[in-house]
Amino acid sequence: MDEVTMTDDNQAGLAVWKRIEIALRAEIERGDLAPAAQLPTEAQLAARFGVNRHTVRRAIEEMSRAGLVRVEQGRGSFVAEDVLDYAVAARTRFSEWIRRHNKEPSGEVLNLRETSADAAIAAGLGITRGGAIIQMERLGLADGRPVSLAMHSFPVARFPGLLAALQTGHGISTALAACGLADYRRLSTRVTARLPNAREANLLRLARSQPLLVAENTNIDPKGAVVEFTIGVYPTPRVQIVFEP
Repeated sequence: MDEVTMTDDNQAGLAVWKRIEIALRAEIERGDLAPAAQLPTEAQLAARFGVNRHTVRRAIEEMSRAGLVRVEQGRGSFVAEDVLDYAVAARTRFSEWIRRHNKEPSGEVLNLRETSADAAIAAGLGITRGGAIIQMERLGLADGRPVSLAMHSFPVARFPGLLAALQTGHGISTALAACGLADYRRLSTRVTARLPNAREANLLRLARSQPLLVAENTNIDPKGAVVEFTIGVYPTPRVQIVFEP
């Protein structure tokens, strides 16, 4: 009976998957399913509505496209939370951004090393391709939910002690201050969009069909010298980028 249309009450003529979508939407709107709450599994919903899992999956896919739910690979489907405004300003700091939304910031350093700059990183930092850089990949979270995955790059010649400073785990601003840079600001931000690769989707708990915002950020010191080039990706179901004066 899964693909036949309904012929009773106010939903006469609707496909079964659409009726399931309407029922779940109503539960979200009533607050029965709160923001960030996990939906029942496909098997549980299939048993509840007396349909097969394919029909349930179609309803969930439509709700995901509408931004009502987000599908996390290997974890299930969750009611979408409010989208966080990532305000790009002269001094954009991750912790301040997250706390502005009354959420607790945290992060996980996935990779920290000294390496050689490829063409894109070298251009962003204004150094020679192959030049020595410190690179840190960090997963940013708000209340435990992934909201960013960023690759930060710094020139070794400018900050010879930065690797050790970053290894203390006290954050980028603290590490740069320990290396003699008390303040820095955003010079430019370039934003594009694309679909995530498998690793990004897994780390950000995002469906491969949901796009990422990609921001290339250049930070400079008070004298205008480039001190950091970062490529960050942000899941569009949870983050939108806003430019401030």
